[in-house]
Amino acid sequence: MITKEKLKEEIDKFPNEEISVDELIDHLIFIEKLEGRIKLSEEGKNVISNDVLKEEISKWSK
Repeated sequence: MITKEKLKEEIDKFPNEEISVDELIDHLIFIEKLEGRIKLSEEGKNVISNDVLKEEISKWSK
């Protein structure tokens, strides 16, 4: 859920005076997902360690 204040802040961040509804919706969905992931991370849920991440990245580069 997003507050009216947060919505106004996000709209004001757009560089152009005109934005499409699709752009706005995409941006808001991104912000909502990002904030949700940050919250999970802060709670220590659904995160991986740096060592595990490094192992995964090394597998990708082979």
